[in-house]
Amino acid sequence: MWELWADAPDEQSQEILNRGMTRRSSFDFLGALEDFNQLIAYCPDYAEGYNQRAFVHYLRRDFASALVDLDKALELSPRHIAAMSGRALSLYGLSRLEEARAALAEALALNPWLPERHLADPGGPLALPGAGDVEL
Repeated sequence: MWELWADAPDEQSQEILNRGMTRRSSFDFLGALEDFNQLIAYCPDYAEGYNQRAFVHYLRRDFASALVDLDKALELSPRHIAAMSGRALSLYGLSRLEEARAALAEALALNPWLPERHLADPGGPLALPGAGDVEL
């Protein structure tokens, strides 16, 4: 799936995406944001542009901005599993636990092997209340 999402609409958008991802990987978050802003302006219907910008916001702990971009990515590509799991993590970062739990459950319904699945395990921060409790 990643190859599908990271396949930009044309050569120019692919170059911008690749540059932004390289900058993000190098911890040049401001440079990456510039690239992803440019990508979104150039290809406003390309969900991955919003998802990548959201990831940079998330890494900067700007969960509210990440959530806005993730919602747009999901509007454009409703089964974008990375955006779905990123949405759950951003909601968790905002301490919106019920919404985070629901978002993670939705993502896990599409891919039960997501690395974030441990958050919903009994005793995890997004486990259902009472999950894992032992009755004596």
